[in-house]
Amino acid sequence: MYDVTYADFDGTENELAAYGYNRDGKKGKMQIVIGLLCDEQGYPIRVEVFKGNTQDTATLASQFKKLQTRFGIENVIMVGDRGMIKSASIATISELNWYYITAITKPQVETLLKNGDIQLELFIDELIEIDEVRYVLHRNPIRAVEIQESRNQKLNKITELVQAKNDYLQAHPKAKLSTAIKAVEAKAQKLKVQQWITITAIEKTIIVKENKKLLTTESKLDGCYMIKSNVPKDKATAEVLHSRYKDLQLVEQAFRTFKQSFEELRPIYVRKAERTKGHVFVCMLSYIIIKYIWDECKGLGITQKHIIQQLNDIQYHIYKHKNIQLKVLPKELRPQTKQIIDTLHIKLPAYL
Repeated sequence: MYDVTYADFDGTENELAAYGYNRDGKKGKMQIVIGLLCDEQGYPIRVEVFKGNTQDTATLASQFKKLQTRFGIENVIMVGDRGMIKSASIATISELNWYYITAITKPQVETLLKNGDIQLELFIDELIEIDEVRYVLHRNPIRAVEIQESRNQKLNKITELVQAKNDYLQAHPKAKLSTAIKAVEAKAQKLKVQQWITITAIEKTIIVKENKKLLTTESKLDGCYMIKSNVPKDKATAEVLHSRYKDLQLVEQAFRTFKQSFEELRPIYVRKAERTKGHVFVCMLSYIIIKYIWDECKGLGITQKHIIQQLNDIQYHIYKHKNIQLKVLPKELRPQTKQIIDTLHIKLPAYL
């Protein structure tokens, strides 16, 4: 499984830092690109740092090369999202006689519907598979509700803005209607709702209405997605393909831990390229430890943060006698701490 993330800088002197597209929506900051390759359990097997203006797909060739040369792996099923594994990557994977699991974009799904290759009725709560290049169709009803709620929230934001602009226009007779309409149109474009709303005006009052026909077209694929793969049926069922693709969230989980939790990936204070790579590499090694602890202990009903805190609270006493210094660990631990230690199959030494 493979994905990339970004780490931004407040400074500008890092050798790998560059301005580029940022998935987190942070503008005006230099960044580095980090590619993380994980095994089927979500454990990292390698991490690589690229310049901040490197495109996602451009990082993939390096992973292919390393899997072949450094790790000597002959049979690979590469799992990546729809923005990662595209036609060029698929061609390379096919040349290597490897396999892939990815998804296709919404416009690609709409094209297949338009051409009659698939029918909207095939998107149901259960998995449906189509032959040839394997397509696995699915509709997630929970995701469909989330998308609809998000659409309603966006409409409410537009409505609130329109109300504010109308109040201002009424209170200021010299205010320009065209300026207010431009602000509403810009907001609609930013929220990506301009496809299914109409913005008009009567005298000095802005009116926003839903276009029911366009909204029906816009929402027909809510919660629907298609997984694409060339893995033979004798190697993986449709359920396995679907499950493996959903496991990409394990890579996203690693990135969240890297950037928002114990890892302290950011801020990055180093400037040299090799030191930056070393910093990210240490974060990856740390995550392997954290993931192992959590995988073993998640059945205890204790939060990840509390588990780490319990382990961190194990302290030793220092006894000094003449020139000898002895570090002694406690003979007894708190019940919850002991439970964690036992679950991890760790035997603490008496002395350090």
